[in-house]
Amino acid sequence: MIDLAGVSKHYQIGPVEVRALDSVDLHVGDGEFVVVLGPSGSGKTTLLNMIGALDTPTSGTVSVGGRDITGASRSQLFKFRRQTVSFIFQSFNLFPGLTALENVEFGMDVAGKRRRGGPQSVLEAVGLGHRMEHFPHELSGGEQQRVAIARALATENPVLLADEPTGELDFETGAQILTLLQDQASADRAVLVVTHNREISRIADRVVELSSGHIVSDGPPEGGKMPLAELRW
Repeated sequence: MIDLAGVSKHYQIGPVEVRALDSVDLHVGDGEFVVVLGPSGSGKTTLLNMIGALDTPTSGTVSVGGRDITGASRSQLFKFRRQTVSFIFQSFNLFPGLTALENVEFGMDVAGKRRRGGPQSVLEAVGLGHRMEHFPHELSGGEQQRVAIARALATENPVLLADEPTGELDFETGAQILTLLQDQASADRAVLVVTHNREISRIADRVVELSSGHIVSDGPPEGGKMPLAELRW
C-alpha cells in the first residue's frame, strides 16, 4: 500500500540545511498497524506528510496504492488526499463554526463517502454520542481530539495516518481509540501511528524508529506483540 524509496526532505533555514528525512526506505502493506517512534525533530511528522501528500520530497519517490504521487499535479493530489488518505492531526484542525456532528459530516462529504450509520455512529464509537451538537469551543481538548479521530475514521479511506492520536486522552479513552485504530487495520487499511509513547508500540505489528531523519530500526515490538488489554502507560 505504501512505498517510500530513497525519500529525503531538506529545508534551508538561512545558512543552515535541515535534513528532516534522509534517504528513507519504507514499505507498509494493507492491514498493517505500524507505530512510528522517535524524539521531537526526528522526522516523524515529516514522514506522515510525505505519505499523505501534504509535502513533497526533496528527492526519492512516494507511492501509495501502487501510484507514484511524487510528481502528481495539484488537482491529482487533492483527489488523492480525498479518496486515499485519512488524517488525525495533532492540532485537531476542527472547524470552530461547526458542531462535532457537522465536522465529521463535512469530512465525509469532502471524501465523497457515505458510511453506514452516518456520522452519528462513528461519534458514538468514540464515546461522544452525547456531545454531537456541541461546538469545538464547548468541548475539552480530549473531546476535540476524539472528534478529529471520528472524522478520520468516518471517511474509511485505505490509508490512515495518525499524529499522536492519544496525546490528550486518559488511559481508558486512549485504549478505546487504539482499539478502533486496530480495527481499521483489521479491515485491511494501512494504519500508521506517530507517538512519543513507547508503550503504545507494544501493540503494533511493526515499530519504525526514527532518529535525525533516518530509520534506525524497523521490526516487530521488542518482546513480541502484546494484546491491548495488557497495555498500561
